[in-house]
Parts: sequence; structure tokens; C-alpha cells
Amino acid sequence: MTAVELGIPVVRATPDAPARPGSPLLVDRFGRVATDLRVSLTDRCNLRCTYCMPAEGLDWLPKPDLLTDEELVRLIGIAVTRLGVTDVRFTGGEPLLRPNLDAVVAATAALAPRPRISMTTNGLTLAKRAAGLVAAGLDRVNVSLDTLDPARFRELTRRDRLGDVFAGLAAAREAGLSPVKVNSVLMRGVNEDEAVPLLRFCLEHGYQLRFIEQMPLDPQHGWDRDGMVTAEEVLAALRSEFPLTPEPGERGGAPAERWLVDGGPAVVGVIASVTRPFCAACDRTRLTADGQVRNCLFSRSETDLRALLRGGAGDEEVADRWRGNSWAKAAGHGINSAGFSQPDRPMSAIGG
Repeated sequence: MTAVELGIPVVRATPDAPARPGSPLLVDRFGRVATDLRVSLTDRCNLRCTYCMPAEGLDWLPKPDLLTDEELVRLIGIAVTRLGVTDVRFTGGEPLLRPNLDAVVAATAALAPRPRISMTTNGLTLAKRAAGLVAAGLDRVNVSLDTLDPARFRELTRRDRLGDVFAGLAAAREAGLSPVKVNSVLMRGVNEDEAVPLLRFCLEHGYQLRFIEQMPLDPQHGWDRDGMVTAEEVLAALRSEFPLTPEPGERGGAPAERWLVDGGPAVVGVIASVTRPFCAACDRTRLTADGQVRNCLFSRSETDLRALLRGGAGDEEVADRWRGNSWAKAAGHGINSAGFSQPDRPMSAIGG
């Protein structure tokens, strides 16, 4: 078994470096540079997906703990203007539940240099929001969709809203949020038979599909490796109906391995966080809705930037604390190691 299979990436490592270099960027001890910022706007959600949260929801963050719009925009500005961030993705919970979202997007788009701006959403209210978000500066959107079957959708999400997701996808395409990406998680005994139907649906409507291996980020800590449909299983199912060839070119820090469908131009992606870790090329840093910065989705520690802001810290002091968080980033997430421990926070509180 290789280091990569264990979730420990092989990188040009300098783990024994005595001190952080003077770079203003978000560098770490293994030569990686974080340029992609994932911003959680809220831990709340209007679905209750069985693999994400209980039917009654979770203990939501108190409103005073959340970053205000001004604090949020200030931190994004620090990341872009002082730390070299080039991509900002808004996540949740469900980001469309954030009041004044259009204004936050517009303020982000007004930064110089302007970052690329995207959002990951469940799509429930996207149909009436897409045009306004594009006008504000949103460039692209990912919509979560695990099934095409209305009864199965109700069972998985505890809500009868599949039609709203379809409408949101169509509205995003019409508004010019191209490519519209669909994120799907397959689970054994639940929806593992939908790999081919989901790809057919996306090909027919001009969406770009990405399958994501289920990760141990549920609040119940009930994740079971045996219930996860692996990347190899997904690809085997797709190859039973479609010729797939690896997309040429460098993958870089992109989490998805991409495959040309029928020779292209259509592509399908597979994000194999568990079975094919890509930590060696990770370029992400994360900001939670309550102002904690995380250098890894599976990190067991955070750095409190909200307290710095509210304590009167200047932008460079905040930036320097953020740099320190990145410098401490581990080599890999370690999901496949014997000592792996799931983060205390669930996915809805961390942000995707």
C-alpha cells in the first residue's frame, strides 16, 4: 500500500523547515499554496438529507456568533488582496439562505484583483435567484443532486422538492452560469443504481456531472466505508454504457479526475477523496460561517479570525494569523490511516 493510498500525499516536502518563509501567500511546509477559498455562509439548510443531518436538524450557530456581512467581506478581501486567493466559492449549509447574499457576491466581485466566484447549493430556491446572482457577479454554480426519482428524493432529503432542484438547474443554465455542475453522492443500497441515469440526464440538459465519494463528515459519525460507492465502482457502471477516456492536460489542484464521454466534448468528473486522495495538490483554505479558518476539510483545529476582527486587529495581523494556519497544514487528511478521527464539526458547519 502506497502513501497516497493511505491518504498521506507524496509532495516536495520540507516538514523540518525551521520557520515559515517570508512569502505573503498561504504556503505550507510541503510546498503547497492555497489559492481557493471556500466560504461557508451559514450552517443552516432547508433539506434534511439522511447522510448529512437528523430529521430535526442540528443545533444551529447563534446569530451573534455568525460573521456579519461587513466582517465576511473584510475577510474575503484580506484573502484576495493580501494572501493571493484567486477563487472564492460560497457554500453552507445552504448558501442561498444567507440574507443579503447578492450584496456579498457583488462586494466580492468588486475586489481587485477580481476573484473567480462560484457557489455550491442544493438548488431549492435557485430558480428565482440565479439571474440576480449573475448580475451581482457570480460566475458558476454547483448543484447537489443525488437522485432523479421523486420518491427517493423525498426519502433521502425528507422534503418533496425535486422539481425545485430541476427548475434551479434550468434557471442557472439560462442565466449563463456555465458550466452548470451537478454534484452527486452514490451510496450502497440507496442510489448506487443511478450512475448511468444521472449522466444521461446531465448530457441531455448540458450539465456537467461530478460524482463524489461519500466522506466521514456526518454529525452522527455513522459513516461506514462499506456503504460508500467507490470511484472505481462509479467508473465501471458508467463504462457499461459510455466510452470514457481520460481528459488530456494537467489536473493541477482540481479535486475531480475528469473523463471525456464518447470522445468529448462532454465530460464527467469523479472526486475520490477516500480511495484516491489528492492532498498532494490541495490548494484550498476554508472559512466557516462563525469566522474560523481551517486548512483542511478534516482538520481537528481551527484559527479564530472573528475574535481578531472584533478585538480590533488590523488587516495585516489577520492575514498573518491566516498564514500561520496554512503553514501548520498536515500532509494529508489521513482518512485511511488507523488513527483517523472524524472532525467534531459536521459538513454543514464546515462548508464544502
